Amino acid sequence: MTAQVRLDIFADPVCPWCLIGKAELDHALESRPEHPFAITWQPFRLDPQMPAAGMDYVAYMKMKFGDEKGIIQAMKPVMEASERLGLWINPSLIERVPNTLNAHRLLYWAGLEGVQTPVMSGLMRAHWREGKNISNPDVLVAIGESAGMNGEVVRRLLATTEDRDQVAAREIHARERGISSVPTFVVADSHVVSGAQPAALWMQVIDELIGP
Repeated sequence: MTAQVRLDIFADPVCPWCLIGKAELDHALESRPEHPFAITWQPFRLDPQMPAAGMDYVAYMKMKFGDEKGIIQAMKPVMEASERLGLWINPSLIERVPNTLNAHRLLYWAGLEGVQTPVMSGLMRAHWREGKNISNPDVLVAIGESAGMNGEVVRRLLATTEDRDQVAAREIHARERGISSVPTFVVADSHVVSGAQPAALWMQVIDELIGP
């Protein structure tokens, strides 16, 4: 039996390339069910300066890409990749870009219960396909419950500052280690893979780890 290999994924659910990178990795894991990866999702906000109330989506995109033409150009490869992977995202439903600190707190608690990946999937689906505000406690509670977490406990924790410092400290530590963009994958705490990599690359990595 192949020993487990830690795979840390630094990602933000509102990052489109994190969504695509996860889908590529998922395809590889499905094709290699004997893979040795033990996945941990690590907090890394795409925009740590985002106001607590978030920002209007169109205003935010114009701030980043200049105008409607710039937005379309920036999103074209994202839409093409998502269509190829069968993700069928719908950015037109997104009204606000949220501050994802509470989403990362939910992911932290999900990690304690062993349901991080279903929660990350739920966060990405809510934002990219359903246009829901993933800073909204009701949305976060529903995502947690769908992954098997206790909704009442999640709601109670969200109403406090519990683990905010822990999540923030992990993000700061990642930046101090030199991580500056997402998604970033760290294999066995030593090999860094940046960006949304194709499933074929992950299959190759898994095959090398498993050996003949």
